[in-house]
Amino acid sequence: MTLTVAVVGKGGVGKTTISALTIKYLRVAGRTPILAIDGDPSSNLNLALGMELRETVGQIREDTAQQVSSGTFQAGISKADWFEYSVNDCLVEGEDVDLLAMGRPEGPGCYCAANNMLRTSIDRLGNDYAVVVIDNEAGMEHISRQTTRSIDVLFVLTDPTQRGLAAAEHIVSLARSLGTRIGSAYLVINNVDGDLPEPLAVRAREVGIPFLGVLPRDPAVGRLDVLGRPLIELDEDSLVYPAVKALLAKALGS
Repeated sequence: MTLTVAVVGKGGVGKTTISALTIKYLRVAGRTPILAIDGDPSSNLNLALGMELRETVGQIREDTAQQVSSGTFQAGISKADWFEYSVNDCLVEGEDVDLLAMGRPEGPGCYCAANNMLRTSIDRLGNDYAVVVIDNEAGMEHISRQTTRSIDVLFVLTDPTQRGLAAAEHIVSLARSLGTRIGSAYLVINNVDGDLPEPLAVRAREVGIPFLGVLPRDPAVGRLDVLGRPLIELDEDSLVYPAVKALLAKALGS
């Protein structure tokens, strides 16, 4: 049975960093193979994982739509089979971890049929992995567009601000309204300097999901970024990675 983990939160709270460190934790624990899905249109999870990105699912959808509208779509193959072939072709394969980038969202045209076929292909692909980790953009709406997979564990990430916690509460409400099947959901506060101020700790307990804990601000993350090194190389004795490991052990088990 495939475990599906998703990380959501408003922009700039460190979703890609935490997604990459979650993948690092799962690899060390031997919970492989892993499919990493980059749901952010900026598509930078590959940089955090040290993987080279060639093509995105969004590009496949756009190119196929253009071929169909111009009458140049390849004859002798169904669109569903073509999408499945194309999704597998743009999969970036790594050591124990493969990456699929969703890319830019839909354009002005109607993509309902294409999106349905893509969802089917992505969900079928995900069944070949022990774990699927989805790095999402600010909202939850695109999860239902990209995959019909149920979410076993959802991490709602925020920064240590009242505005961030209000955004997290909105995301929790949105997730429930979309009807996405979620097994467990946890709130995590990232980039905390020192102890979490009591007003934020009180507010965190009001968001509507269990407050899993905090992650410290770690200058080593910025240093790796400056050097152009993947975040997955973060040392075991860094500030944030041991904290990530502790939270993931509670939520996912060792």
